[in-house]
Amino acid sequence: MRYFIVDDDAASRRMLKQIILEGDMGVIVGEADSGISAIESILSSDPDFVLIDLLMPNLDGIETIEQLRKQGFKGYFIMISQVENKEMVGHAYEKDIEFFIHKPINKIEVQSILKKTSERFLLKKSLLTIRKSLLNFEAETREESHRTIKDVVFSILNDMGIVGEAGSDDIVAIIEFLVSREDKPRQIPPLKDLYEELACRKKLSSSEIIKESKAIEQRIRRTLVIAMNNLATLGVVDYTNPEFEYYAPRYFEFAEIRGLMNGIQQKALTPKKMKVNVKKFLQVLYVDAEEKFKHPPRYDA
Repeated sequence: MRYFIVDDDAASRRMLKQIILEGDMGVIVGEADSGISAIESILSSDPDFVLIDLLMPNLDGIETIEQLRKQGFKGYFIMISQVENKEMVGHAYEKDIEFFIHKPINKIEVQSILKKTSERFLLKKSLLTIRKSLLNFEAETREESHRTIKDVVFSILNDMGIVGEAGSDDIVAIIEFLVSREDKPRQIPPLKDLYEELACRKKLSSSEIIKESKAIEQRIRRTLVIAMNNLATLGVVDYTNPEFEYYAPRYFEFAEIRGLMNGIQQKALTPKKMKVNVKKFLQVLYVDAEEKFKHPPRYDA
């Protein structure tokens, strides 16, 4: 499991890290001493679980969770707190908190809670994998005449584990636009033009178009960070994994993927800052999707 710790108490953060690492329960991908400083790091490192203090100055735990959800974070939360007030605890559970860890921190309690939450996480992940497999099977058995470029792109994004992420719809819309052009030049236009094209379709004002273009850029960038993390994890588990072998070197800068893999293998406490080449990703996806659409794989009976 990949954990991120948010607590204004340095001693609490240190104890939680020690319990997780010594118990071989996962890796710490980052930590922060406030909700404000945590948001960007959490979005970029995309942990499985965020251990977050309820009471913090400026932006408390619940407010931080709300901000993260608004920006597309889909990980799980475990609340850390001394608070015994039933109303506050109830409000926290309404915000999709998995469990509470009570202060002062107790090693046995932490290990028990993290074991339960990791088991739930793996079960949900297994069910999601089964569901995706069924969707893939349905897509493969669909009549070829009903197959669209959108189906092809979704299949590729699904291989990277990013279908449903905040920027996946933007990526699909960009490829559909590129394929729909009459001249269909092989090279894609500047990213700024692509983002503005998507924003203009929403019939916004000039100032809103600029704002939405930036939002599209951020959503896509964060989605690609998740894809890179997913592929790096696959590579660590099995270097010969077909998805890893195909997508990691083609769609991304392989040196960046390799750096992520090293961080995972060494159980790095701080996430590696990644360079995300969005243009390369979209260029390769555009060419790859068109090729697979024109020449779909054949399945022998």
